[in-house]
Amino acid sequence: MGRSEIISKRDEILDASEAMIRQLGFNGFSTRDVAEAVGIKAASVHYHFPTKADIGVAVTERYTHRFLHDLGDPAAFDGDVKKVISRYVASFRHALVRDEKLCLCAVLGAEIGSLPKDVGSTARVFFERNIEWLKVAFTACRLTDAKARSQANHLLSSLEGAMIISKTMADDSVFESVAKTLSRLADL
Repeated sequence: MGRSEIISKRDEILDASEAMIRQLGFNGFSTRDVAEAVGIKAASVHYHFPTKADIGVAVTERYTHRFLHDLGDPAAFDGDVKKVISRYVASFRHALVRDEKLCLCAVLGAEIGSLPKDVGSTARVFFERNIEWLKVAFTACRLTDAKARSQANHLLSSLEGAMIISKTMADDSVFESVAKTLSRLADL
């Protein structure tokens, strides 16, 4: 088996695991489920990830990196709060509408009390890094540090909550209504 096949199989394992976590929660799948989805033996999953917690950490780190990478440079919004909010809302909309799933870390956050410590810590990093990204973006829009942090917390919490309610109600208009309200707040 060549190196590219190993990397490819590892990515397949992470893809299947991420989909399962986002749909069933961390406690709703097993490494055997992942092996079956990928078409390999459970021992092969453990070759790449010795424990289920190792899978959870790797999936969460990859998700966080991808999410922040897609957001881009937080200082690149020319001081326009509306652009910051629009870009951030679009990232969450992508997860909800295109992927038809909740944010991975919203699911993990809801399960925080029953997660392995390393998985919970990695999920926390997603939120910390998103708040920091937003804080930098809002500070570049000439908000004070305190106001930028407050707005970051508000925006992140509002969008995560809107995703959960939209998914629960099977109604994306809930998310869109919250997104529209957040955009109007930028005019104040």
